[in-house]
Amino acid sequence: MANIVWHEKWGIELDLTRDDLGHESLPGLWDLLYQSNRIDALRGVPVARRGLLCGGVCRKAGVQAWMYLRERGGRREAVHERSEDEERHRAPLSDEHKAYQDRIVRTAQSEGFRADSEVRTSIGPRSWIQTDTLVQGEGGIRIGWEVQLSSAGAEGPRSVKARAAKAAKHGITPAWHTDRSDYATRTDTHWTRSDRLPAEVIAKSGDLRVVSGYRALEFWRCDDRALYRCPHTQRRCGHTHVTPKPRDVFFDDLVRKTAAGLIVPIEHRTGSRTHRFWVTHEDHQRLADHHSGLPVPPSADPEEERDLPTGASHRAPTCRPPAPTTPLAGADVVMPAIPAQPSVPARPIGAWPSLPPRPAPPAPVPVAVSPAVPRQPGPDDRPEERLLDWRSSIHWSPESRPCRYCSVTTNLRDEQGLPSHKTYAETLGDRHQRPAGPGM
Repeated sequence: MANIVWHEKWGIELDLTRDDLGHESLPGLWDLLYQSNRIDALRGVPVARRGLLCGGVCRKAGVQAWMYLRERGGRREAVHERSEDEERHRAPLSDEHKAYQDRIVRTAQSEGFRADSEVRTSIGPRSWIQTDTLVQGEGGIRIGWEVQLSSAGAEGPRSVKARAAKAAKHGITPAWHTDRSDYATRTDTHWTRSDRLPAEVIAKSGDLRVVSGYRALEFWRCDDRALYRCPHTQRRCGHTHVTPKPRDVFFDDLVRKTAAGLIVPIEHRTGSRTHRFWVTHEDHQRLADHHSGLPVPPSADPEEERDLPTGASHRAPTCRPPAPTTPLAGADVVMPAIPAQPSVPARPIGAWPSLPPRPAPPAPVPVAVSPAVPRQPGPDDRPEERLLDWRSSIHWSPESRPCRYCSVTTNLRDEQGLPSHKTYAETLGDRHQRPAGPGM
């Protein structure tokens, strides 16, 4: 079939993609030509004597290819008389295209999946779907790989959108791969893209990276700690939102995991636009729960907390006890009180936390007796007289670990830097040296 027809008797070119065939001054031209063609067919007039020639590829090649007109499903068509003339309109496959097809077949078969190239799937008595490479995956999954390295139309019955929709309608998951960056921004199907490479590189078994079309979904709560702006309002709404983040994946892994159902296509709406890309099966399930109104936990503790410019945690200590001057029982020396910490101003919303100022070292005190009094009270001291400065950052860690005394997780640390609740650290101290538990 062709869209451009040359009328030999009238000496005019007819463009079947336009309603007026390219001749505004001749209304009803299609009806006139089609009725004339039907009368010739009923009278048994040979196609070569009806005066219609292929005016596109065949005419440019200097070939006289006769045609006839027909209507099917409300669509106007000009059909070649001979099949060899029809084949002239199909562009030959490039070496890069063949290399991609061979690699898909080889990768799928190495995992035990059936795969073949140039597969025709029957969808009716006289209709079929032609697929560049068809992979038969787990549980009846069929992945129809289309390698598009040349120009492809965006509209019409042979466009990417129409072909992808037709395949999906008949149970074939369309997977379109290209090396053209302009296709990566199109949303007519689930595009993936690799860098432009020669055929000998594509055919190798080494790593071939997919640089576009695969995403990881990040679920985050819209509060004061969020790194992203709220997609709905100018303020924080408190709801959970989804942000797709580009990720690279190897082409062979993409072929294997799509066939196994571990990577699936999704449609993600932002405003009035629909984005189509591939995600893991787990992200697909979480997105389905999110759209169904089910609670979806945010992604793992945000990276921003692990990558703070300081070693401080954004969480405040649980208590701030006073630190008075305390005389030690049975000793002739007085331990100096730990200097009071300056108050830390409240952190503005969205600002990074900062380390509290370190306490100034106490002034040296002359020791009246010997031996020197240890830094922490001994086992005979009263618990209420042993207070630690819990305002200092050395007693706090953003990572929870089991307490050395009760094995319940805590963020607090004693003076040795070991996990310990405040009460145990002040009352037991070093009297009960217990072996460190796992993870300490």
